[in-house]
Amino acid sequence: MIEPRIMETDLDFTSLTPLIRVSKIVVHHTGNEEDDDLSAEDIHRIHRAMGWAGIGYHYVIRKNGDIERGRPEDCIGSHAYGWNWETLGVHLCGNFELVEPTQRQIESAAYLIGWLCDKYDLVPDRYHVVGHRDLMPTACPGENLYKILQTIRGKAIWYEQNYKGGD
Repeated sequence: MIEPRIMETDLDFTSLTPLIRVSKIVVHHTGNEEDDDLSAEDIHRIHRAMGWAGIGYHYVIRKNGDIERGRPEDCIGSHAYGWNWETLGVHLCGNFELVEPTQRQIESAAYLIGWLCDKYDLVPDRYHVVGHRDLMPTACPGENLYKILQTIRGKAIWYEQNYKGGD
């Protein structure tokens, strides 16, 4: 599948551990009291201030649909306690208890997830593409994003099938 346009961030991390396998993609939202559009660099700064190695998510999708690189994909994330060792974290900016994700975020998430599923030989289904709340008690990724995860999965399948790029 044709790789999505991912904006490189060149963030500085303290020690990271290699990621050995990927069994799931975990979808998140910001969930701050006010709806926001924090960059990967902003989240990185916040997570560093909390004593973490840096941003815990592997990808950040801004409201305009831009995809920014967070934690390196080949390193264990810090986004789903107990599951980090085998998952990739995809973060959509916003509080989806308050607002709806933008159409551009939905399309970018679907394309990115389709590409990641293709890359790691995962099926974009409810077993492999999950909301954070599917793994632990949390409202994340917010009700308005969670209720359209199946739509995002379906679009991911379509992108996988139609954007093969010379295969």
